[in-house]
Formats: sequence, structure tokens, C-alpha cells
Amino acid sequence: MIHYKLARELRILIIEHQIFSKGYLRYSMEELGFRNIDYTKTANEAKEALNTVRYDLILCAYDLKEEQEGYFLYTELLEHKALPPSTAFVFISADTSPDIVNSIVELQPDDFIARPFSVKDLDKRLSRLIKRKQALKPVYTCVEKNALDDALFQTEQFLLEPKNAEFFPVALKLKGELLLACGQFEAAREFYLAILNVQKFTWAQIGLVKCHIHLNQDEEAEKLILALAFQNDSKLVAYDLLSALKIKQQEFDDALESVMEAAQLSPRNIQRHRHAMDLSRLTHDYESRFEAAKKIIRFAKNSIHDTPEVYLSVARAGIDYAMTADEDQTQSLIRQSKEYLKRLRSRFSDDELTEQLKVIDARLLYLQDETEKALALLSQLSDDGWGDECAEALLDKAKAFHTLGLQEHALTILDTIDRRCNEAPPEDNLFLSYIRMERQEKAAIALPPRALNNLAVNQYQQGDIHAALESFRQAFTIMPKNPAIALNLLQAIATNNTQSDSDDKRVHACMKILESNPLSAEQEQRYLKIRTLLQDWG
Repeated sequence: MIHYKLARELRILIIEHQIFSKGYLRYSMEELGFRNIDYTKTANEAKEALNTVRYDLILCAYDLKEEQEGYFLYTELLEHKALPPSTAFVFISADTSPDIVNSIVELQPDDFIARPFSVKDLDKRLSRLIKRKQALKPVYTCVEKNALDDALFQTEQFLLEPKNAEFFPVALKLKGELLLACGQFEAAREFYLAILNVQKFTWAQIGLVKCHIHLNQDEEAEKLILALAFQNDSKLVAYDLLSALKIKQQEFDDALESVMEAAQLSPRNIQRHRHAMDLSRLTHDYESRFEAAKKIIRFAKNSIHDTPEVYLSVARAGIDYAMTADEDQTQSLIRQSKEYLKRLRSRFSDDELTEQLKVIDARLLYLQDETEKALALLSQLSDDGWGDECAEALLDKAKAFHTLGLQEHALTILDTIDRRCNEAPPEDNLFLSYIRMERQEKAAIALPPRALNNLAVNQYQQGDIHAALESFRQAFTIMPKNPAIALNLLQAIATNNTQSDSDDKRVHACMKILESNPLSAEQEQRYLKIRTLLQDWG
């Protein structure tokens, strides 16, 4: 039970908009002896309170008045380091569906209490939590000051005191995290191995994987990740760790697959969807990128992530996808992109977005065979060095210029982005990798995707197999997930009867795409004939 005197001293914040739930929490907390209690109904009110008062305990409803606002309030507090480590944060929710639970658990609040609960239940959960926060306060104080070496020392001193045995598991977990944060990866590895020799804590297995990755022990890391993936309580983090490992190894297709699996388990994580978008670009998976962008729109509603940029991003992703799609699909993607732009214009002022919207409109005009109008729109753009434009806006501008035949202009913009990234490196190297890939591809391939494929088909029909083969190779480079392109390239290789190492790899890549996607009857018949011609490829 919570000590009466301590309960009266603690500052409590309750974030709840439902009047009956708020009343029950008030009654329960007062029964337990708490007196210094503030109440807020919305995330914004809570942030204002947190700016002026340092709370010891926060009880927050997962579903506030604005959908998942409680979830995004906590993510914002973590992102901006606005929640002191010594403050206990507890989610309360009546919804215990798997995706909700996964979403909350991966944020790692101090506790999650499911409704309905009794005063006795609340007392039991809060008393242990408050005792732990009080016992480890010297450690949390050091962490808050970013004095991580001091925090590590305080943790080790805490573990030397038998009176603290009740909280040893938490302190041990904290010690491992601090060793990693201090960059002591070898010491952390030895620490986690020692823990696992005593008990197979999931947190210790996760920490050991991180050590292996940092120490370039990739094989050991992957083995342990696979073991974690078969445990329900660690499946989500296993996918994230596998993605990190595959990115390190530059196996971006596998990394994307892992991120998407994790996103299914915990769909409200906006950062993970952004990660999926970045990986989709690197793998030329236009459909996955568009789907990830749409999920961001869906889950960002009423959160700090609900910004004009997410609408611009989904429109751009839709256009990129449309550039590689067949005619019927293209029209659908154009309509969807325009709908998101309509929502953008209805919700936000577009005064600062004029230039970006012109670029997007020009790209849409190109897709609608209005090339002259698209060029006229691009001619209205300023050309003052692009100092104030964000990297994504510049990237979209480069794509627009390249699509409309202004290759050198596009390459100049991509060089500008690259230079800017070198001067101020982004947190995520994936973006820089993508920019350099784009620069290389757009320098080598002058035509946009659809025009390139049409050129290759014409060359093939005219009997210029060698030229068609090169064009299909280029088309497959920028559209490696497209079954029609894969089939055309495969046919050109078989007809040309070439067998270089690079074409051998392309053959297997094409066959993988064709065998994992639905084909029309005509495509299926063509594929069977081509396979007969290629039966000696192995």
C-alpha cells in the first residue's frame, strides 16, 4: 500500500476526457491518499500543465477525445524529452485488442492498466511503481542531466545494496541500457551474457542483439533475432532488430519486409511507416511506399504528425507509383493523389506550399498527357538556389524536371541535395543512399519509366533486339517489381540468347517477380514459352 504521507506529497496529473472515468479516477486516487491532483481533458492542456509543473505520476487515458491522442501525446513527450525519467507515466485503456496493446507496450510506459479496475488493483500497481521511481531517483536524476557515466555508477551502487533487491531486475535492465548508451558495447555484451546465464530475460536477449550488431557480429545477431521472433512478447522488436541488421548489410528488400511485418503488429507507429517509405524508395517498391504514406495519413489524425507534409508525401508517392503503373491503375492513382491534395488545401493554408504544389500539379499534368502545360507550370518556379526548400521538395522538383526531359537540371538539383546532406548529415543514412541512387539512375537513364518501356517495346517490334534489351534492362532497374517489365526483359534476353553474369541474375530476379505475382492468361502463356527457351540457364 502507498504510504499515506508520501501520497499527500506527490504531484499527480490525470489526463481523461470522459466524465465518469475521470470521476472514478478522482475517487480512487483520493481513497489512496493522493491530494495534489490536477486534471486535464486534452493533450494540449496536458502539455501546458507539464510546462509549468513537475509531476511525479501521470495517469493518461489511451483514447482521449481526439481518437489516439493519448498515444501521440506520449510519443511527443518522449520525442521532445519533455518527460523527466523520474516521472511515472501510466496508460489506462478499456481496449485491450492486440494492436492497441502492442502499440502501448512498444512505447514502454511505466505501466498499462486495463479497465475496469478496483481501488485495490490501482493501489497494488501504483504503490510498486512509485516505490521503484523513488528508489532509483538518483539514477534518473543523472539520466535527466545526460550524465550517463554518473547514472551508470549510481546504478552499480544501487545493485550493491541488498535492501534494494526488490528492484534488482529493473536496475539490471537499466544498467544494460546505460552501457549501450555510453558506447561500452563489449562490456554490455559481457553483462548481457552473464545475465542470460542466470535467467533468459527477454530484455537481456534484445540488449545482446544490439551489442552483436554494434560489434559487427552479424551472424550471432541474426540467430538470436530469429529466436526472439518466435516469442510473442518479443516478436515486434525482433522485426525491428532484423530490419536494422539488414539495413546495415544493405539488404534493403529484406529490411522492408521486416518493417512491414512490424507495422502490421503495431500500426500506430508513424516512424515505422516512414521507415517503410524510405526503404520502399530504395527498393523501387512504389506500391508499398504509397500504402505506407496512406497509413501515415490515417494514423496521424489529431497528432503532432498531422501536417501538410504528410499530404504532400502521399500525393508524391501516388504519382511515383502512377509513373510505373498500367493505364487503368494510373487513372485511379491520379484520382487518389488529387483527393489527398484537395484535403490538404481544405485543411491548411497553401501560401507557403505554392511552389511544391506547382511541382506536384506539373507531374500530374504529365501523367494526363498534358506535357506542354506541365512545362509551362515548371517555368513559373523560382530558381534562386533553393536555399529555403526542404530536401523532399527539391527531390520532387528533380523528378519533375527529369520526367519532362530536363535531365541536366534534375541532376543539378540532386547534386544540391547531396551537398546539403554532406554539410548537415541526416539522422538516417537511408535518405542519402536514396539520393545517390537517384543521381546515378537519372544520369544513366534519360527517359521516365513509361516512356522507357514504350521505347523498348518499339525497338523490340522493329527487330532491334540489342537496343531493346538495353532499354528493358534500364526499365527493370527502376521498375524491378513490375511483372510486365520483367516479362519483357526476360523475353528480350531469351531472344538475344545472351548469358552474362548480370543477365543471369536478372533472369532469376524476373522469374521471382513473375512467379510471385498474378499474370493474365496472355502473360502466363508468354512466360511458359520463355521458360522453355531459358531451360538451360539453371
